[in-house]
Amino acid sequence: MGRRTAWWRVAVVGAVLGAVAGTPGAPALAASPSPSFSSSPSSATAPSYVFAAGAPSVTGTVSTGDAELLEPGTTYRSSLPSEGKVYYRLDLDSTSTVYVAATAVPPADTLVTATEGVRVTVQDADGRFCSAPDTATIGAGRSPRPLTAWGARTLPSKRSLCRGAGTYYVAVERVLRTESVPGDWDLELAPVLEPRLRQTDSPSEAPESWDSATPSPPGGGAVPVRGGGGFGSATALEQGVWRDDVRPGQTLFYEVPVGWGQQVYATAEIGSAEAGAGGVSGKGLVPGAVNLALYNPVRGLVDDTSISYSGSQRSGALPAVPPVGYDNRYAVSGRVSGMRFAGAYFLVVHLAARVGEEFSDGPLGLTLRVRVKGEPEGGPGYAGESEPAGLFQAGLGGLGSSSGDGAVAGAGDGGVAEGGNGSVGMKVAAFGGIGAGTLVLGVLGVWVVVGRRRAAGV
Repeated sequence: MGRRTAWWRVAVVGAVLGAVAGTPGAPALAASPSPSFSSSPSSATAPSYVFAAGAPSVTGTVSTGDAELLEPGTTYRSSLPSEGKVYYRLDLDSTSTVYVAATAVPPADTLVTATEGVRVTVQDADGRFCSAPDTATIGAGRSPRPLTAWGARTLPSKRSLCRGAGTYYVAVERVLRTESVPGDWDLELAPVLEPRLRQTDSPSEAPESWDSATPSPPGGGAVPVRGGGGFGSATALEQGVWRDDVRPGQTLFYEVPVGWGQQVYATAEIGSAEAGAGGVSGKGLVPGAVNLALYNPVRGLVDDTSISYSGSQRSGALPAVPPVGYDNRYAVSGRVSGMRFAGAYFLVVHLAARVGEEFSDGPLGLTLRVRVKGEPEGGPGYAGESEPAGLFQAGLGGLGSSSGDGAVAGAGDGGVAEGGNGSVGMKVAAFGGIGAGTLVLGVLGVWVVVGRRRAAGV
């Protein structure tokens, strides 16, 4: 009986600890695997893009008359043909701003050119553009990678177009396709609603000046981290130094909470290749081998930088961006207008597949240095809730309240930071930790009661 009782205790404790370990934010008993890799023989080193879990499928149509509805707050999965536009429908009110980001994913083993890419527009029922078309292209690395472009219907607006409630359309298309292999690309669509402000008399001009000096990147030891495989699984980072591995053809996603009035800076350092491992370190050159990009909370590109690679270590820094401010949206420069709301900003790193051909299929060391400057300020005061909820919260009253030096409170002191659902994952971690702790106490209480009853012969 004693052995059976001991076995039962071990089983219960093991189950409880397993549940705790599986809770987001709980101490891991075993390292989680990196994003799964494509099974394509010619792309064995290139992981697939990780689409949002449970995303419903929607079909783009060649005519607006048959376009399927996109609901803000829901992420969808679709596909993008080689030729022609595909359309999706939006039903909008007359007060909210709506953004739609489209992430097109070429097959890992497909041939692509530097200039081809994806374009997104939002149009009204008369075919007029509500914002300038946005195009994302492959770039000098000529490596298949996720490409994200965005469109918007913004309010209030000085433009007379696209102000009223009614039906609008999202058009997505491939552009400048010349040598690439025909075939569909996978597509992820993320429509987002930004509510109007409570006060409608806010300034409508972009800030005239801001601190454009780039501070020195953080120093010190690097914390191991695993980048996520998509926007929905981006790994949450804080201010600090982070160490990861990246394979040729791989794209890694991270997110950093940035509050109103704060500035974010980031640099990427790629390690040297091993001499004699599929190539000779220091020989050859891959232009645009590393792409480091910053996207805002609605997945709009703020700015990016590319790093050429010749086998020895290289580094590159994102250009300085302004503090997060609602009025930035009125600027002409995308680097300024993209910093228009607080929330989780995405750092996306891609290592060109050609690095594997020139040097090694094995992973290269990646070091990210992230700095968040300034104290978080109060937001502009929205009249309603965003869709999805809480998207524009960071700093004061939201995700990632900052300490005096701009570092996000609760910074890890070691271990491996895992991929999660960004801001949502951090919130779930808090509640999950509480729930898991309650579960442990409850099971231990039952254990004690059962032991006493058995000792009493009951």
